[in-house]
Amino acid sequence: MTTPTKRAATGAMIGLALGDALGFPTEFNDVPSILAKSGPWREMRLPSPAIVTDDTQMTLALARGIRTALEQGRIDPLRLARPVREEFVDWYHSPENNRAPGNTCLRACSLLNDPERDWRDASQTGSKGCGANMRVVPVGLVPGWTEDERAGVAQLQSALTHGHPTALAASDLTAHAVYLLAQGVEVTGLVGRLRSYALRHRTRYHEAWLGDLWMRTASDASPESFIARGWDDCLAVLDRLAAALRDPSPELDPCLATGEGWIAEEALATALHCFLLFPSAPLTALRRAACTAGDSDSIACLTGAFAGAHLGADIWPRDWEGRIEYRDELLTFGALWDA
Repeated sequence: MTTPTKRAATGAMIGLALGDALGFPTEFNDVPSILAKSGPWREMRLPSPAIVTDDTQMTLALARGIRTALEQGRIDPLRLARPVREEFVDWYHSPENNRAPGNTCLRACSLLNDPERDWRDASQTGSKGCGANMRVVPVGLVPGWTEDERAGVAQLQSALTHGHPTALAASDLTAHAVYLLAQGVEVTGLVGRLRSYALRHRTRYHEAWLGDLWMRTASDASPESFIARGWDDCLAVLDRLAAALRDPSPELDPCLATGEGWIAEEALATALHCFLLFPSAPLTALRRAACTAGDSDSIACLTGAFAGAHLGADIWPRDWEGRIEYRDELLTFGALWDA
């Protein structure tokens, strides 16, 4: 079990922002270009100032929405949807929303901006981009929720923007991975436990949280077949991850094995790949994640969250933590959930 001295929530929140800042300058670059600019990947330095992207901004938006919802009582779909929607729209209008945000989030938030519109009519059901699970880490850190509540919150926050079943499943699975690591699960069994979770939930459609979202697509005959498509994508990429870890190649770009991370299931798998290559060396894991050909800020963001949830708050160098953008708010949420 997690302990107060570990401070898993603080470790995860700071870790995700550090990964985001480390990967921001390398996004959209191939590995040779990154190496030419940054030198050996194992020696990559955190930029100064350590500016983050929409990954951290939307994580904090979700965290604020969750905090507001919990001030009203036990979490439920109606309590959650309104404040999270409002936080996402506030992010959409913010002058700080200038960090190459994803098109899916921008399109959905422009529709969510209309208060008369049902959020399901704003959801981009054709997009399984990583924008939903890059921000879901808080869901795995809030104490006291049941497994069903975590799953419902993870999938609803995804569906506000990314309504594709793979985005829903990958968000759920990402939050579950954070939760397991914060609780002290052995890393050697993590992939197996995630696969078991995916199989157990493969045809479970959370109607109380999602309503008739599944009917916004033309290709699914039932809510069960809708959500199974998403879990099948996650199961397939977990199999690729397990194969890569049987014969690990730390010097090769992890994207070659588990994907470039632009889509939800690959962002999860490649971040896990980087973390599990170096589970006791968090800075090395972050650097490996930032030196990738894919969506390096999102991959490194999730890698940092996994490492921080696993090892706790004290693993991050003080000089790195001290210059991260939004540091005070990240620490506030970490302290709230560690308490």
